[in-house]
Amino acid sequence: MAFDLVFFGGTGDLTWRKLMPALFQAWRHGTLPLGGRILAVARDERDDAGYRAWLKERLAEADSAKRPSDDEFEQFSRAIHYLRMDLSQPADYARLTAWLAERHADTVVMYLATSPHLFPQICEQLGAAGLNHDRVRVVLEKPLGHDLASAQEINRVVRSVFSERQALRIDHYLGKPAVQNLMALRFGNVLFEPLWRRERVANIQITLAESLGVGTRGDFYNRTGALRDMIQNHALQLLTMMAMEPPSSADADAIRDEKLKVLRSLKPFDAVSVARDVVRGQYRAGNVMGQTVRGYQEEEKVPPHSHTETFVAIKCEVQNWRWAGVPFYLRTGKRLAQRHSEIVVNFHPTPHPIFPGSHAPNRLVIKLQPEDGLELHLLAARGTERSVFNHEGLEALSPVSLDLDFDKAFPTERVGAYERMLLDAIAGRLNLFVRSDEQEQAWRWVEPVLQSWKHDPSGVKSYTAGTWGPPAASALVARDGFAWAEEA
Repeated sequence: MAFDLVFFGGTGDLTWRKLMPALFQAWRHGTLPLGGRILAVARDERDDAGYRAWLKERLAEADSAKRPSDDEFEQFSRAIHYLRMDLSQPADYARLTAWLAERHADTVVMYLATSPHLFPQICEQLGAAGLNHDRVRVVLEKPLGHDLASAQEINRVVRSVFSERQALRIDHYLGKPAVQNLMALRFGNVLFEPLWRRERVANIQITLAESLGVGTRGDFYNRTGALRDMIQNHALQLLTMMAMEPPSSADADAIRDEKLKVLRSLKPFDAVSVARDVVRGQYRAGNVMGQTVRGYQEEEKVPPHSHTETFVAIKCEVQNWRWAGVPFYLRTGKRLAQRHSEIVVNFHPTPHPIFPGSHAPNRLVIKLQPEDGLELHLLAARGTERSVFNHEGLEALSPVSLDLDFDKAFPTERVGAYERMLLDAIAGRLNLFVRSDEQEQAWRWVEPVLQSWKHDPSGVKSYTAGTWGPPAASALVARDGFAWAEEA
């Protein structure tokens, strides 16, 4: 399949850190369709050779296993081209049109790896240049907007130029192999379906933890914060996949319809529930994995006395028959104890325990990163010299786990998130992309939190880098008689 893939923001961090390496891996794996052209668009004065040389230097920073050899890069880069464009100038879009017209591509993918405030301008210019015909798709990176109003305005402009099936809103978490296995776990196996409900589940915890700080992205992060950066998109998408009803088919809209129902069922916030059920924090200097690190307000490009949150913990509820009364706890943060993303399903304890000692309830752990797998935590007898059932009393049970490491179970190299999403965009597979009504409903749910924080900017709690966040996050869960997984 002949395709043209255009990266707006061709010299930006996202393009060279994530997108180009993902395309190279697809090329190396033999999954990138033949006959494709890749065009990087930016304002710098470069030609094809200059951009390829620049990109080769950047790819040399990749992990050694994913780094191209000189020969590999020479072959891969033959498909890479460069076009200087001022995104506000119609004449430059005419030059893009002429470049695309040099041949007939079956598919043209416009990937907007730019700041979201440029999305409307780019889409309007593409429409004016006639680059919105039925062979064109546009990929929109998150965060899509800064709040509900800005997201609705972006979607209004996008819909005025492209159909819903042409507009692909990307959330790369949905491309992670572990998230794919979450769908397989729920809808490819019958084992857990009878347990996947309020009668059996005590609570569900979603943790997206990072040990890194904001690094050189202080200006971006200070405008965004953890709620917009991680909760409104990644965490809520994972929640919908955990809570959704089985879709009628594998069709993209059938899946997205069920996810939308979950978002609409989330209990809405008001000022009282924001104060009670939402914790925000900001890291101060501390120690992460043996290394002394500075606090958020000492980071590069972060203004003094910033109230931007680097940590959020939320208690929420899906108000429907399956999940009513079951707390869902969402948590994300920077400079936490470790890089660690997982979903934990804590089941109710046995209704009438007859064994002494540990009464730890069963739990299912879905590991997202850095490792990728499943753990099922159970209780079992140790197998001592006496019987479990004997006249001296019942033997105490001990916790054991069944651990499935997907990297070991599937030893061939697995497809990365951006690699999968780019291949799906080229092929026109929409299942892993977020529909506009999903995305707007997610903004609608977090909007009261943003408004409450706007009126009380000083409510950010401090936590030491290298810990699991402010103590109030532990208290949030303990109030219901539970604990975060690492504290249980």
